Order: sequence, then C-alpha cells, then structure tokens
Amino acid sequence: MPDLKTNARRATTPLPAAEAALAGETGASLRRALWLDALDQQLRPLLPPGAAAHCRLANVSGEQLVFVTDSPVWRARLRLAEAQLLDAARSIGLNPTAVILKTTTVPLHAPAAPATSPLVSATALKAVSDALASLRDPLPGDPDRSKG
Repeated sequence: MPDLKTNARRATTPLPAAEAALAGETGASLRRALWLDALDQQLRPLLPPGAAAHCRLANVSGEQLVFVTDSPVWRARLRLAEAQLLDAARSIGLNPTAVILKTTTVPLHAPAAPATSPLVSATALKAVSDALASLRDPLPGDPDRSKG
C-alpha cells in the first residue's frame, strides 16, 4: 500500500507572474532581455550627442557590442564614434573589442502617445452655450415661452 504522506500534494502558493516568468530555464531569454535593457540604459547617456534617440544596444556577443540604428546616417556616425562606444562600454564593466552596427526599418522606440487635446474647442463650447442660452430666453411677444 502506498504511503499517503509521500503521495499527498503539498499546498503551495502560486508565484507572482513576474517571478514565474523569470523562473527556470524558460526565463533565461527574459532575464537576458532585461539585462540587455539595463545595459542599454547605462550606455545611453554615454553615447555621442544625439545618438541616444537613434540607436539601441541590441546584443553583447562575446567581446562584440551590437547596436541597431534607425538610419544609415546614424550607422555611419556611430561607426566614426566606435572608440567612444568601446570606452563607454568599458566604463560600465564590459570588455568589448569590437562594435557591430546594423540598421533597421522598424522604429527603435515606441511612438510617444499623442498629446490629448480637448475634444471641442473653447470657441465651439461658447457657441453651444450661447445657443442653449438663447433657447432659454423668452422671445418678445411669445406668451408660452414667457411663463417659464
């Protein structure tokens, strides 16, 4: 007869979603993506002027840094600043020896949410308000409207 104590399932509390996603081998890709994003955030202020908005750290492969740019112009500018990119990476603890630059047609950053504007302009609101007020005002000589 099997031992009931060994076959009984232990009551466990479920892991929070973030912990479950990061747990085990399945979370390795997510952990790496988070690590790369953290490196990108550290490198961003150290990039040449204006480059931060046009490139992103895509990978660290061995001793190579892989950056993705949003246009060939920025790819060329970063190629000229390769020594500066390597120095920036070394300053945050990496030991790269080469920079690989790629260009993408996909936006690097999520588009900013459009600024919310009022659905109706102030002029339109005033016009509607005036129209409603005119409906409430009695017309001269209209006995039904003057009784209120």
